[in-house]
Amino acid sequence: MYQPAQFVQPSIAVMHELMRQRPLATLVTLASDGLNANLIPLHLSDAPSPFGTLRGHVARANPLWTDINPAVEVLAVFHGPDAYISPSWYTTKQDTGRVVPTWNYTVVQAYGHLQVIDDAQWLRAQLAALTDHNEAGFAEPWAVADAPPEFTEQLLAAIVGIELVITRLSGKWKVSQNQPAVNQASVMAGLQGTGQTAMADLVAAGGKGEN
Repeated sequence: MYQPAQFVQPSIAVMHELMRQRPLATLVTLASDGLNANLIPLHLSDAPSPFGTLRGHVARANPLWTDINPAVEVLAVFHGPDAYISPSWYTTKQDTGRVVPTWNYTVVQAYGHLQVIDDAQWLRAQLAALTDHNEAGFAEPWAVADAPPEFTEQLLAAIVGIELVITRLSGKWKVSQNQPAVNQASVMAGLQGTGQTAMADLVAAGGKGEN
């Protein structure tokens, strides 16, 4: 990933928070017929330090788990908030006209080697952890145990676990850090005016302390 210095996210904690808030990752693997990309919810565990581990599952019918070389690195991409930035928002447009459109975004890339885990007990724990994490914000959270046991067993037989111990973690927060303060302020106003408050908050934070 192209990484100008001003857009580098140095905080593992901030990158981890984005990965937890937006767990639907694009998992890129090298298959026998070339690159393969699958959208898979991945649950992050902090251990081992410093980068942690990602766990998920795929359908048994998905060739991802059989057509993979465990010696070849894979990539999981997590996308945070993004927004089109109109040049009309820049205060300096009135002075020079030397402005162009751009796109603000946040993204985390996690690298490691994928391990396949075909074990029912492991899968139950993974499903419970993933579900509990994503149900935590609901008034009446659903749990895996709420489903009939025979139904759960049928589903477990149809999936396979995957695990990725993260060996490299890269974050890019492109949130108008390369603009002067007057443009940052006007970009925040433009974003807030169009309801894109998450990106406005990122611009305000300068890309370092929040996601």
